[in-house]
Amino acid sequence: MLVLVYRKCTTCQKALKWLEEHQIAFDERPIAEQNPTYQELKEWYAKSGLPLKKFFNTSGLLYKELHLKEKLPEMTEEEQLALLATNGMLVKRPLVVGRDFVLTGFKEKEWADTII
Repeated sequence: MLVLVYRKCTTCQKALKWLEEHQIAFDERPIAEQNPTYQELKEWYAKSGLPLKKFFNTSGLLYKELHLKEKLPEMTEEEQLALLATNGMLVKRPLVVGRDFVLTGFKEKEWADTII
């Protein structure tokens, strides 16, 4: 299982602590330094079954600076994926990629139901 995190993010810190408390093995990847590629995002989006908007960090400064709330509805999925691939700070975190699932954000019940 791969977990993409931003260590300064308190939600990511809670998520990592939760994984450790439940003794769940995972590989950690720093999302800001090792941004997901277009191909990875495309694959994870398809696997997730989630709307593409769920992959965006809508509360992030960069999202707001780029006025993405207004721009995203007019962009194609390919354009949105390409944009996400430009900067890890645009991506919702933590992002968990398992063999047959993808989770965005940390919702303890959803994680327990999916991972445990």
